[in-house]
Amino acid sequence: MQTVTSRPKGVVNPAAAEKIFRLERYLPEPDLAPFIEHFWLVAWQLPDGVTHVQRTLPSPCIHMVFDTGRTAVFGVMTGAFEYTLKGSGRILGVRFLPGAFRSFLKQPVQSATDRELALSSLFDCDDAEAERSVLTADDDAGMVAAASAILRRALPAPDPQTARIAGILEAIQRQPDITQVQQLATHTGISVRRLQILFKEYVGATPKWVIRRNRLLDAADQLSHGAEIDLATLAQALGYYDQAHFTTDFEKLVGKPPADYRRSCKEQA
Repeated sequence: MQTVTSRPKGVVNPAAAEKIFRLERYLPEPDLAPFIEHFWLVAWQLPDGVTHVQRTLPSPCIHMVFDTGRTAVFGVMTGAFEYTLKGSGRILGVRFLPGAFRSFLKQPVQSATDRELALSSLFDCDDAEAERSVLTADDDAGMVAAASAILRRALPAPDPQTARIAGILEAIQRQPDITQVQQLATHTGISVRRLQILFKEYVGATPKWVIRRNRLLDAADQLSHGAEIDLATLAQALGYYDQAHFTTDFEKLVGKPPADYRRSCKEQA
C-alpha cells in the first residue's frame, strides 16, 4: 500500500498525539481513487488507568469509520470532534473526496451534515459483519482491503462534478487571501448563489464555513509548530476585523485561545 506522506492538519496538538497513538494514511486502489482521498488508521495501547482525549478538527469531507460499537458513515461535522482513548484498540476510517459521496447518497450531501448513517443504509452489507470484517483483519493492509471490498459492493459511476468541487476547494487551500465568499466567486468565475447551491448539493457545508474552517486550520497548524506570529496580524490575514473575534472562533474550534494553544504545543513537543 502507498502511504500518504503529507502532514495531517486536523489533529490538535500533533506532537503530543504522536506519543499516544499511531496514525497511518493509505492511498486507495485506482478503482476507488475517484471517490476516496485516503484511508486513515489510528492504533493505540495505553497503560491501565491512562486515558487520552484527542480533539480532531472538522473537514468538508464525509468519513466511513470502523470502530467497535460505533461503526457508521459520518456526514460533514461542523464542530470539532473529541474521542477518548483508553486500553488498546484500532480504528479504520475512509475519507471520501469532497463532493464524491453525492453519488453514494443519491441526494444533497447537506442532508447528512452533522449526522451518522448506518453502513447498511448505503451499502449492501450487514453492519455488525462489516465492522467485524475490518476490525479483525490481521494488519493494516487487511483492514484497508476489507473496507475496500465493502465499498465496491455499491460503487457508483464517478460524477464529473467531483473534479469541479476539488478545483474550488483547491483554490481555497492555495489562496490564503481568499477569506470571503465573494472573493472565491471572483476567483473561480462562479456566482455566489451558484457556489452556495453546489456546496449544499455536493459538499454538505456552506462556502463561508469551508473558507473559515481552512483559514482557522492554517492558523492552528502554524501555531502547533511554534510559529512566532503576531496574533493580531494573523487575525487580519485570516479576514477577521479584530483579534477578539478570531480568538473566540479559534477557541471554539480548537479548545484553547491561540496563545495558550501555541504554548501548550511547545511544552509537549
